[in-house]
Amino acid sequence: MRAAWAFLLLCATVAPAAAAPSSAPAAPTRQIDRWFADLAKAQSPEDAKPIEDKIEAAFKQSGSPSVDLLMARANAALNAADSKTANALLTAVTKVAPGYAEGWHVRATIDAAGGNDSAAMLSLQKVISLNPRHFAAMVELAGMLEDYGDKKGALTLYRKALALDPQLDSAARAARALEKDVEGQGI
Repeated sequence: MRAAWAFLLLCATVAPAAAAPSSAPAAPTRQIDRWFADLAKAQSPEDAKPIEDKIEAAFKQSGSPSVDLLMARANAALNAADSKTANALLTAVTKVAPGYAEGWHVRATIDAAGGNDSAAMLSLQKVISLNPRHFAAMVELAGMLEDYGDKKGALTLYRKALALDPQLDSAARAARALEKDVEGQGI
């Protein structure tokens, strides 16, 4: 355990200098824009899935080997059910690279799993502010808002997510269920 903390401390002191994005990101914005255009044309959830996977993979790219290493370690800790270490690593990620939306996204997942809904909601809001096309974070935050009774806010987020990815079945079902409660029934 001491080795893990020493590694974390080393990464926290070395990573700020190395955390700057590389000059050649693996998925340029134009490519992501094309994927979103393809996603808008997808005819079914099955057609949309490979495109969603490409977009999500692009969102995970930090552009920093140090951040990528910290994220890999955090994911390994999560897979080993070591939420304490994962949380410490993700805290380092969000301090070293506060503009990296996926660090906040994984942190939200840990917070939600640990029952800290307010922290999870704040992290999801941060994800969306950093990456306004992060449809998965929108759906997750919408679900939490719905659970806490903010049906109007949830419906708004579901609709934003569906505007980005019309094939999100769970979001479409949730939006349809909320429309009557939020907007009433037409005459």
